[in-house]
Amino acid sequence: MLARHDAGLDPHDLAAAGVRAVATAADLAAGRAEIRQIRVDPAIRQYIVAVCRATREAPALQLGVSPRGTTWLLHAAKAWAWLSGRAFVTPDEVKSVAKPCLRHRVMVRPELELEGTTADAVLDGLLATVPTPR
Repeated sequence: MLARHDAGLDPHDLAAAGVRAVATAADLAAGRAEIRQIRVDPAIRQYIVAVCRATREAPALQLGVSPRGTTWLLHAAKAWAWLSGRAFVTPDEVKSVAKPCLRHRVMVRPELELEGTTADAVLDGLLATVPTPR
């Protein structure tokens, strides 16, 4: 990376870097509009809240997921459902996106982190114990 910058790479010239558009702004806006139409059952919303609340109550975590993180988990689950061709969110969509959405929003207690505990491991445990809606 440094060699490319040293050779004159302009990080703002995406075309020169080989980046090509695969969607237009209109495509992205249409996708966002479709994702907004994805249905979320109240039980799924409660499940999302329960998973995020569990991070704030987990003894292994010093910091849990905030309300904003909870909201983004909902948005990610809706997007994943849309990408999967479904018009509604299932618990599996929530579980599929939980770790990528939440791992940077939690903080493992330092003493446990020194012992090898990871955010993913804690999240796996929570996802396995928080009751899943049917």
